[in-house]
Amino acid sequence: MVRIVSSLLALFLFFTGIIQPVSAQETTIELADKAASAILIERDTGTILYQKNSHEKLPPASMTKIMTMLLIMEALEEGKLKMSDMVRTSAYAASMGGSQIFLEEGEEMSVQDLLKGIAIASGNDASVAMAERIAGSTDEFVEMMNKKAKELGLQNTHFQNPTGLPASEHYSTAADMATMAKELLKYEHITGFTGKYEDYLRKGTDNEFWLVNTNRLVKFYPGVDGLKTGFTNEAKYCLTVTAKKNDMRVIAVVMGAPTPKERNQQISKMLDYAFMQFETHPMLKRYEQVATVEISKGEKKYMDVVTRENISLLTKKGEQIDKIKRTIDLPESVPSPVVKGQEIGTITYSKDGKVLQKSSLIAAEDVNKASWWQLFKRVLGSFSKKPTEE
Repeated sequence: MVRIVSSLLALFLFFTGIIQPVSAQETTIELADKAASAILIERDTGTILYQKNSHEKLPPASMTKIMTMLLIMEALEEGKLKMSDMVRTSAYAASMGGSQIFLEEGEEMSVQDLLKGIAIASGNDASVAMAERIAGSTDEFVEMMNKKAKELGLQNTHFQNPTGLPASEHYSTAADMATMAKELLKYEHITGFTGKYEDYLRKGTDNEFWLVNTNRLVKFYPGVDGLKTGFTNEAKYCLTVTAKKNDMRVIAVVMGAPTPKERNQQISKMLDYAFMQFETHPMLKRYEQVATVEISKGEKKYMDVVTRENISLLTKKGEQIDKIKRTIDLPESVPSPVVKGQEIGTITYSKDGKVLQKSSLIAAEDVNKASWWQLFKRVLGSFSKKPTEE
């Protein structure tokens, strides 16, 4: 294992105290008294700034569509979908009740427009159409949703549909919704959809449809650019919000609020608290190259290693940091083949022996095994090199 250590002495001004992990237990004020459950986290570090009954299983209503959008974004990144792809609406998708964009059976709409319909208008019909396009059926898509939930370590979440319409054994928690939102926000351009207050579908046609965001805070709270509302009679009023000010992005979740007004007030109070009390110090961006590693018997001899996600440090407002040690742990070499996104090592930030942040490092690209001819030429080339004079 190769370990690279560097001290970030010059990145910031003098730090007035040791950085301590910020925990929900430090927060004695009540930020969500009208909600059944709530949580507030900083996005990059995942630090909990406030929580209330955050592991209580509750119906998430249309906040379910955060997972639906996550699987759409993954399919786009993996090349299984393109924004320009046209999706044909099935009879089942067109039959969806509740919030919808009024798709008709047989109607074709682009992935981009369907994503708008989900992110802005919470379209149940659009969600089912995309589920069928990605997985072949909603049942298969729900299996993908639950598999992804397990991958993310969500022990208190189970889905029965991609919409959030009422169903037995369809539940999640505020903490799990925050984790899903954190994962979705790795795809930074998703906020180009969730952050729009209004838009149009079928523009210029007789069936032009005006989209208005169900999340009113997008318009009325500066910095809010997502993510998803939810309401059913059982779930009451729910909302997962993300907001960014300066370098700090936070995620706030409220479940089971009695009215939309009180739901928005609880979220606003949580956002106010986060931005007034804390600040984020960015270290590295997602997919930033931090090292190279040797590939054993690969088509390439070396490969870039990049960050899996944005990496930041969190402090109370006004605190600065210095003498931060960065440690990169990588193997001496990685056996081929290597798959893009494969975990290769870790990067850790610490101070005075205390770990402040630890994150995975991943392969920047695919590297196939070298052919026997490539390996032969490589060996032959090493023999033909002249010895270096001392």
